[in-house]
Amino acid sequence: MPSRRLIVLLCLTGGTTTISIGAFPALLPELGVGAGLADWQLGAVAGAFGLARMVANVPTGLFITHHLARALVLAPGLTLVGAVLLATGSGFGALMLGRALMGVGHTLTMLGGLTAILRHRAGPGLASSLNAVEFSAMLGVLAGATLVSLLPRSVPWNVAVLIACAPMVANLFLLPALRGTLPRPQAGARRPLFARSQDVAVVEGPEPPHAAPMLGLLAGAGGTAIALSYSTIEQFAIPLRGSREFGLDRAGIARLLMLSQVVDLLALLPLGALADRRGTPLVLGGVLVVFAAAVGLVGFGTLPLMTVGCALFGFGMAAWMLPLGILRSVTPPAQVAWRTALYRVCVDGGMFAGPFVSGLLGARHAGVLPGVLTVVVAAIGVALLTRARLTARSR
Repeated sequence: MPSRRLIVLLCLTGGTTTISIGAFPALLPELGVGAGLADWQLGAVAGAFGLARMVANVPTGLFITHHLARALVLAPGLTLVGAVLLATGSGFGALMLGRALMGVGHTLTMLGGLTAILRHRAGPGLASSLNAVEFSAMLGVLAGATLVSLLPRSVPWNVAVLIACAPMVANLFLLPALRGTLPRPQAGARRPLFARSQDVAVVEGPEPPHAAPMLGLLAGAGGTAIALSYSTIEQFAIPLRGSREFGLDRAGIARLLMLSQVVDLLALLPLGALADRRGTPLVLGGVLVVFAAAVGLVGFGTLPLMTVGCALFGFGMAAWMLPLGILRSVTPPAQVAWRTALYRVCVDGGMFAGPFVSGLLGARHAGVLPGVLTVVVAAIGVALLTRARLTARSR
């Protein structure tokens, strides 16, 4: 079992990494104006982060199977290089590359941390452990949005990006302690560079009690829908609707984002504890129904309704980690890194597709994607609730 120190260190590294993620959406309109980008280019830059994570997930998962510590060592340096390139790049290609490198670094951080928890922490308390890591990440996101709202308007967007990324330097100093808390590989054990599965003899954690392909499919669909909705709403709809339709400046957009992040933080730990007590499928299904309403309000509501939608959106985002708990219950511990990587491909595909498709649709068809997402998220939530009730009756 991972020590409490390991969980704390993973929370710290995750929190410092996500500060830049929280700062970026509020700076997106200024980036577009400063770099002279069309809507489709702006959507591509916003989505490059998710696209890079999607492409990097499978090789990262294969690598992490036997080299978890090395992945966590590579992560902060790669993320910082991407941040510098984003802030100093003057063209569309440089901006895309900078965001992509930051996405790869974030993949190494998050997939490595999730693998460490899922591999050794399955069973009672898993949802709480996952939501504790997500709680720290959301603190970082909130800190990033708060930082942008407090910076003077005279600070250029690229300088603001560098300021938001500066806390990641602390991860370089946390690496020795983090490596010391990770389980050491057995001496003489075969450790290929890329692999799908570990030797069962050296992996802790219970085997899944039975196969549940439909439950795993619903969990994957739910995680993908949450990611697609998150990237569409937070990285495109809120910033651009706020600035173009309601005349909000950088601080006004940041306040809307901060509202959803505060609600997310308040709901994360209670939802994790509730999922451990009442069952993750039931809790996830209920939250997705609320999340669908939030997407509709943010995508189509007036400014007051959009504000309510931002609050409900934050509550829905508190379910971000719950699909992983469901997937772990049907995954052998030796294949956790590989299965988690496949799941993250779907999630990060949604992270890329949301702003990119929104940019392609443009202002004339801005309501298409939020409308579709409202229906899809609600349908997945109802399906999970139905399955949870049927399972309870059968027991």
